[in-house]
Amino acid sequence: MHATELAIAVAVRLESLRPAADQSNGFSFPPINTILRWKDVVPGINKVVLIGIAAALIGTVVFLLALRQDGRKAPRGVRNLAEIVVEFVERNIIMETMGRSGLGWTPFLLSMFVFIFICNIPGIIPFIQMPATARMGLPAFLALMVWVVFNATGIKHQGLFGYFKNVLFPPGVPKALYILVTPIELISTLVVRPFSLAVRLFANMLAGHLLLVIFALLTASLIQAQTNQFLLVPVGLLPFALLMFLTAFEILVAFLQAYIFTVLTAVYIGGATHPEH
Repeated sequence: MHATELAIAVAVRLESLRPAADQSNGFSFPPINTILRWKDVVPGINKVVLIGIAAALIGTVVFLLALRQDGRKAPRGVRNLAEIVVEFVERNIIMETMGRSGLGWTPFLLSMFVFIFICNIPGIIPFIQMPATARMGLPAFLALMVWVVFNATGIKHQGLFGYFKNVLFPPGVPKALYILVTPIELISTLVVRPFSLAVRLFANMLAGHLLLVIFALLTASLIQAQTNQFLLVPVGLLPFALLMFLTAFEILVAFLQAYIFTVLTAVYIGGATHPEH
């Protein structure tokens, strides 16, 4: 999308955000609920839910289309994209955290990475401009699922007693320190891990969303200045340039947050499977 088209899209979006009574009063920040809450499209389903559904469908369709191509020929198009993503997850996430024995987790970790990335990207798309992960519900659900998976994996490989024994009483720690280490490990494994996973993803995506909104509002307010303040119009180019920079930067953030969430998931699963590591 060209910069002019993006500016028009931003202006249209901003007009829907700004209260009608404040449009002649210069810069005004809309109520926080206007930014973070979406009206239901149908009862119980809003745009954030639709983004999550679309992310699941897009990821599924891409890999189904990739499977339709003949694997004996050089990959092209969708299959080439799919193979790049799979290779990235295997080499840079699984092999770096779990080793070759963790390759069996490729489908789960690949799905996690692709789904989170696609949920993050709508934050920079005009007229949508809201990452689904900037609402706490989706990150909390994903973190809870990871918590269930790595604990269930640990119990499967070590047994119920053995797993919690290794969690609460880590090997190699002097027994005198267990009085301090055991409560810390208990809280870390059962509370901090899922909480930190959810909050890290949610907070980073929400912060980026708010920054884009702030600079977009500032740009529109300066460009739409009254005629007796025409000198403010060129000044509006500066926040617009920053808006373009932040938009590009949010693409990197969307990728990094999907990567970090998936890496930590692999670390937790690997640690539950092989406690000695």
